[in-house]
Amino acid sequence: MDTKIRRIRRSRKTRAKIAELGSIRLCVHRTNSHIYAQIIDSSGGKVITSASSLDKDFRSANKSGSNVEAAKLVGKYVAEKAKQLGVEKVSFDRSGFAFHGRVKALAEAAREHGLQF
Repeated sequence: MDTKIRRIRRSRKTRAKIAELGSIRLCVHRTNSHIYAQIIDSSGGKVITSASSLDKDFRSANKSGSNVEAAKLVGKYVAEKAKQLGVEKVSFDRSGFAFHGRVKALAEAAREHGLQF
C-alpha cells in the first residue's frame, strides 16, 4: 500500500474524533520542503488562520522551511495569530504524520506560545 494512502487512512480516525468533539482544530501538513499549520473552525469548513514556511514574515526570519527550527517558528506564528483572534483551546490534528521531529516541534512551540491542547 502507498505511504500517502496509509497516512490519509490514519488521519481519518483523528478527524472523526475531533468532529465528534466539535472543537477547533490545529491541522498540520508536512512536506519535504515546507511545513504548514492551519486553525480550522469546529464545523470543519472555514480556515480561521494559518501559518507556513512560505509566509513572507517567516522567510525573513529563517532560510530553510524543512528543519525543526522552521517548524518551531511556524508553531509560534500560528499560536500568536490564534491568540489575536481569541482562540486559545484547540485539538491537534497531525494529519496521520508521526508525532516526531518537525510535527512535534511545531506542537510544542504552539503550546509554549499559548495554545492549549
